[in-house]
Amino acid sequence: MSITHESVVVAGGGGFIGGHLVRRLKELGYNKIRSVDRKPMDQWYQVHDNVENVVADLSLLEPARAACKNVQHIYMLAADMGGMGFIENNKALCMLSVLTSTHMLQAAKEADCDRLFYSSSACVYNADKQRDANVVPLREEDAYPAMPEDGYGWEKLFTERMCRHFREDFGLKTRMARYHNVYGPLGTWDGGREKAPAAVCRKVIQAKLSGKHEIEIWGDGNQTRSFMYIDDCLKGTQMFLEGEVLDPLNLGSDEIVTINGLVDMVEDIAGIKLKRNYNLTAPKGVNGRNSDNTLIKEKFGWAPEIKLRDGMERTYAWIYDQIVNNRPSV
Repeated sequence: MSITHESVVVAGGGGFIGGHLVRRLKELGYNKIRSVDRKPMDQWYQVHDNVENVVADLSLLEPARAACKNVQHIYMLAADMGGMGFIENNKALCMLSVLTSTHMLQAAKEADCDRLFYSSSACVYNADKQRDANVVPLREEDAYPAMPEDGYGWEKLFTERMCRHFREDFGLKTRMARYHNVYGPLGTWDGGREKAPAAVCRKVIQAKLSGKHEIEIWGDGNQTRSFMYIDDCLKGTQMFLEGEVLDPLNLGSDEIVTINGLVDMVEDIAGIKLKRNYNLTAPKGVNGRNSDNTLIKEKFGWAPEIKLRDGMERTYAWIYDQIVNNRPSV
């Protein structure tokens, strides 16, 4: 079937990754795209022309059924989530995303959809594997025995199992990727849901513009992470949906950095040095997390490849433009 005649729905299309994904699908020639999000449309990160943009709550079964009607491929990105500050303080909200995941799977089965991609998370991994900042890169098998991030991680791990059983019991072709810290332009950079790359950019820009050359860092700054630029995320997401790999694999960069190192990088981009104030009581997440990309390279011959410095320069420039032009963060 011609790519332009395949019908797709992006659940969570008003979100950061979803908005970018809709744009990518349009650029690739898809002309039957349904973008669904529960936020009012003026709060969507991106709204695209020549797309069926729908405001609906997919945690309810009937809207989920409507979203999956006459659709072949589903990108299930919808979830209540944010950076570590949000995840640690909103565990129940994060868990309630299971309603959206459940109803979208049920609706996809009923509508006889061909494929469903589910965006899982590195938060599914066993916390005991992430206690040291000098973390051994996380392999897919490290999700068990289960001890995921409380709230958000449990919901993601549970839904992975649901996707597996819908495939085994009902024949729905489910595909899954475990995202590792996606960042880039056109995302949240203020307000409590932003992740570390955007938060650090915002803090450095505000310090530079205000003349108050100080920055607050959550934790001691020695915690380690890897961050995946949005373009790599989009390429990998479509690759997973169209591929034949059944088990969830890592989708993330294996370029590890400390939070202090991330601040160093953004300071260098900004051409400034700041006094660092460490907030040891703030949410900081696990001490170390990095992606082992052995399996994605083996199965797909590819892994995320955009260097952190390149992605951060683009993200910094976009957030700087938002701040100096007094544009609100979504």
